[in-house]
Amino acid sequence: MSHQAHNIHAGTQIVTKVGVHGSNNALVHPRGAVGIVTRTPCGHEQHFLVRFPDGFEASLLRDELEVLKLFKDRLEPCGTRDFALDDHVIYRCIVGSRAYGLDTDSSDTDLRGIYLAPAQLHWSLYGAPEQFEDNATQSCFWELQKFLVMALKANPNILECLYSPLVEKVTPIGQQLLAIRDRFLSQMIFQTFNGYALSQFKKIEQDLRNHGEVRWKHAMHLLRLLMTGAATLREGRIPVHVGDRRDQLLAVKRGELSWEKVDAWRQELHHDFEQALAETKLPERPDYEAANALLVEARSLTAKGGE
Repeated sequence: MSHQAHNIHAGTQIVTKVGVHGSNNALVHPRGAVGIVTRTPCGHEQHFLVRFPDGFEASLLRDELEVLKLFKDRLEPCGTRDFALDDHVIYRCIVGSRAYGLDTDSSDTDLRGIYLAPAQLHWSLYGAPEQFEDNATQSCFWELQKFLVMALKANPNILECLYSPLVEKVTPIGQQLLAIRDRFLSQMIFQTFNGYALSQFKKIEQDLRNHGEVRWKHAMHLLRLLMTGAATLREGRIPVHVGDRRDQLLAVKRGELSWEKVDAWRQELHHDFEQALAETKLPERPDYEAANALLVEARSLTAKGGE
């Protein structure tokens, strides 16, 4: 994500050209405030999400901000140079349909990854943003600490990143993280994967009530989540790629099965998931100590000027 003169990407430091208001239209930051872009516009959306030194975030249009390094009367922010996200990425992978083995010719390439914030950014007034999203490149990067916290909570999207079969970049610290990825797996997976599956089911029920039809992509991912969750409890690893289930799942996505058949399959998978929980050898809790030790080591390296 290079910071080109006329383009604004996730990680770009900017100056506001308008006052930033919060609730009740109260002024939170004056015109000329400095912030950092954490999310770029997607599709017809035109707003950038900007994070300010006090943690306040605001949505701003392109003509309401200016790239800091182009601002004529700027002050060097905290004595730092412009933050280059790519230089601090310790792990990057492809997720979504391509990693699942469910991609078609029209599938996007979704990138996810982890960045290790340099000590200089941590120590600055700005702090280290927990997350960067760049919709132009279909990418999202989490700061290492945020990633570890979500992984310890068994967030399905986060855990799948650690087991993606399509890895594009990994540094020595990234390798250390992958070496302990099984420490994040616990019986909590039953609750979190079920939770995500149920959210998909609610969307389907709502579509049936409101439109009388099913969004088959939601149905496909509901089934995939249940399969993946059960397999993880049994195998002690996350099988991201769906393997020989590809054709069956794509048939669901194309709407070739009736909702009655899909729903019956869903109920079977729920039962199998419960059976997997009863049989699993995974611990009740993840290894918080291992995650913390990795973070402390990573922070120590950045303080010494390495990664």
